Amino acid sequence: MAKTENRRKIQRLPAQIDRAVRAAEDKKALDLTVLDLRKAAGFTDYFLICSGTNPRQIRAIADSVIDALAADGVSPAHVEGYDRSEWVLLDYFDFVVHVFAPETRMFYGLERLWGSAERVEVPAAR
Repeated sequence: MAKTENRRKIQRLPAQIDRAVRAAEDKKALDLTVLDLRKAAGFTDYFLICSGTNPRQIRAIADSVIDALAADGVSPAHVEGYDRSEWVLLDYFDFVVHVFAPETRMFYGLERLWGSAERVEVPAAR
């Protein structure tokens, strides 16, 4: 059997996370990863992690997620890093969206830090 960090779980994502994934994809986010943290953390259920190639794209991805979820009447409880745009964090309580510059993502290695979390297969864009 594969190690926990390599195992991918196929499950239906909650609607808001699915919308956030689609909004990030609309802005050409790279390397989208969803981690199911329900068994690994106590502060949130999921991480959506993705990358943008430059500060402008990173902000565009974050804006797209914010706008897509605002259409459902949901706004982030906390936004961090937007001005510097190396790592934008959008905290929606049940899930957290991380939009990274590639170098910053590699440096912090959230996927490695949360190795006990299961990766959720992100279905191809419709």
